[in-house]
Amino acid sequence: MMKPPSLHALRILLADDHAVVRMGFRLLLEGAGAEVVGEADCGEAAVQAFGQVHPDVLLMDVSMPGIGGLGALERVLAHHPAARVLMLSAHDDAQIPARALRAGASGYLSKRAHPDELLHAVATVARGQRYIDPAIAPALALAQFAGGGDPVAALTEKEVAGFLQLARGRSVAEIAETHSLSPSTVGTHLYHIKQKLEVSNAAELALVAVRCGLIEV
Repeated sequence: MMKPPSLHALRILLADDHAVVRMGFRLLLEGAGAEVVGEADCGEAAVQAFGQVHPDVLLMDVSMPGIGGLGALERVLAHHPAARVLMLSAHDDAQIPARALRAGASGYLSKRAHPDELLHAVATVARGQRYIDPAIAPALALAQFAGGGDPVAALTEKEVAGFLQLARGRSVAEIAETHSLSPSTVGTHLYHIKQKLEVSNAAELALVAVRCGLIEV
């Protein structure tokens, strides 16, 4: 491992739903000279915080409550096209980094990576360059070459948000109340989600979400 880079004066926004993980990231990044200018524990909070603090790099977990990291990534880039976002995940499935990079992420790193690797990834992304975890790069390239598809890629942003909530066990009525929608509207979304993912029930939805690394068990 090369000598870890200095992140002096870099402004970082952390988005992860585990407070202990955020604390670990903060200590590591600040020890390298960066300034952590904000923290978020869900996708919606990450989007809001980005608009408030405008960090140099957003360090964001894929698996978070609400719209999740991928949904937040799409919303951030929709409003801030030049945003530099480094996505993190505990999963090694090539579908996850492939989806993140297609959505516009500047980089992807496994949470299993060495701490110095995280610092190198942040420094690389901050320079406007793309970073892909060396440990998953071969699998990612193979998946792209083989045309390995991400089943969730066919969903719209609203459908992804609904899919994640359904996969976590929330009912149609609960989702409708949360988003001020009619149960029939949510039911229509659910029908389209099931059609696109080729599943027939909530248990199968949950399996797809776990396999894609969008929720943890």
